[in-house]
Amino acid sequence: MSTLAVDPRATRVEFDADTMWLDLADGRRLGVPLAYFPRLLRATEAQRSTYVISGGGTGLHWEDVDEDILVSALLLGVKDMTGCAHHDAAVARDGETREPKK
Repeated sequence: MSTLAVDPRATRVEFDADTMWLDLADGRRLGVPLAYFPRLLRATEAQRSTYVISGGGTGLHWEDVDEDILVSALLLGVKDMTGCAHHDAAVARDGETREPKK
C-alpha cells in the first residue's frame, strides 16, 4: 500500500471580502472562508496584509491580531475553535496555558 505524503507550503496569502486565499508551493490555490477565523474576519485590510509565512511555508502568523494558522490544518478544514463551547469549557477547566497539574 502506498501513502501520499502531504507537506503543504504557502507561498502567498491574499484576501477578498470574505475569503482568505493561499497560493501553495505545489501550484494549488486554496480558499478558506474568513468566518473560520474571527480575528482575521474582524481585522482591517492593513492588519490582514501584515503577515509572516513561517516554517518554510508551513505556518502563517499575524502579530497585530494574534493569529497563528498551520497550512496543513487549513487543508483539513480545521477552523478557529476560540469561542466554541467545547474550547471555552476546556480553557475554564484546565486554564489557558494547559500546564500539567501537580
